[in-house]
Amino acid sequence: MTTSSVPVSVDRDRLWGRIEALGEIGAVHGPSGERGSARLALTDADRDGRDLVVSWMRDLGLDVGVDAVGNVFATLPGSREDAAAVMTGSHIDTVRTGGRFDGVLGVLAGLEVIETLMAAGVTPHRPITVAVFTDEEGARFPPDMLGSLVYVGGMPLETALDVRSVDDGARLGDELTRIGYAGPLPCPAATSPHCFVELHVEQGPVLEDSDTTIGVVESVQGISWTELTITGRSAHAGTTPMRLRRDPAYAAAVITTFVRDLTRRFGGAQVATVGRIDVHPNLVNVVPSTVTMTVDLRNTDDRVLLDAERRLAELCDQIAADEGVTIERRSLARFEPVEFDQDMVECVERNARSLGHSTVRLPSGAGHDAQMLARVCPASMIFVPSADGLSHNIAEYTAPELIGAGADVLLAVITEHAVTDHTIPDHTITDHTIPREGTP
Repeated sequence: MTTSSVPVSVDRDRLWGRIEALGEIGAVHGPSGERGSARLALTDADRDGRDLVVSWMRDLGLDVGVDAVGNVFATLPGSREDAAAVMTGSHIDTVRTGGRFDGVLGVLAGLEVIETLMAAGVTPHRPITVAVFTDEEGARFPPDMLGSLVYVGGMPLETALDVRSVDDGARLGDELTRIGYAGPLPCPAATSPHCFVELHVEQGPVLEDSDTTIGVVESVQGISWTELTITGRSAHAGTTPMRLRRDPAYAAAVITTFVRDLTRRFGGAQVATVGRIDVHPNLVNVVPSTVTMTVDLRNTDDRVLLDAERRLAELCDQIAADEGVTIERRSLARFEPVEFDQDMVECVERNARSLGHSTVRLPSGAGHDAQMLARVCPASMIFVPSADGLSHNIAEYTAPELIGAGADVLLAVITEHAVTDHTIPDHTITDHTIPREGTP
């Protein structure tokens, strides 16, 4: 088939139907009709979601494989047997009260691209692979993007398999085996993809606010997750004078206020979040004995991010001395900012505009599997708008016409690299970079 006969549009109804069907697994329903998903990594719901997606892959006759950390790969062979694959994909695990589109769109749109090409009788020169990466959210097993991190050699497989759940202490490797997704393929992979492109909902308000259809993602913010364990002294709330208290809840409040003030002082791209606070004992008339909390710091500039981390550490030392508590710090995740390959970024922008879509270049404030793949091959991302900027929320929503627009851009980018054989030198993963001690 000539390249002029390659389809330029996916079947939007078919793609939307698969999104709806997967969304019913682990469905969460809100009081006003919102419909989200709860498929924490390696739970029964995650297994059932994987099983459904794998059934669709096999129905298409794709070559399906699972690696040792549970990443799933479905491949449409190309005419060049020795060629590295053009890879797309994302994840299907969610946070506890997540939406139906986060991650899911990238996986199912990848399948839709393959089915569209197959239906048109197109045989690509390069193989096309759709990946489902394990534990992207990190909501059950830290760090986030664990599966793609191990895939590119950024975390040893043995370390990943020994990670414990923050909920119940379950071991990741044991849970992989329990749900039937401890696969035989080696991880990290011996060779890298030709390139990687990921379609995702924006998870923020920029595209909707600017009435723009396609976000051309140039970079991903650096991410620093820190867990703080603050230990004080439990005491009676009525009989203990304020000057004699060693109150970890007060220390936690000071830290929470500090990180918010830090974003005001730094300005720009700096964001900071206290996402979890566990108080013990959690009683109305007792000064707590311990507080465990998390601080999430992000910035597009690693130098600024390092400064924010330093200031947080200094504040912890100061409040510990002032209040007579101890504060233990533990890094849960630490990823430097990522700049995507310029040719891949321009490829997304060019194809989106050729399809008549408005575009804007922007960084991603959230972490994505694409930033891990960028370590070993040219990578880029395509964003479509999120209604009201909501994500990690059961009210997360992206309209069908926007879903279709993003999938059409994904089709065009994959066609350029796999069907018309856009030339990028193939890569081999030879340097499995292990981040510095204490970070993933």
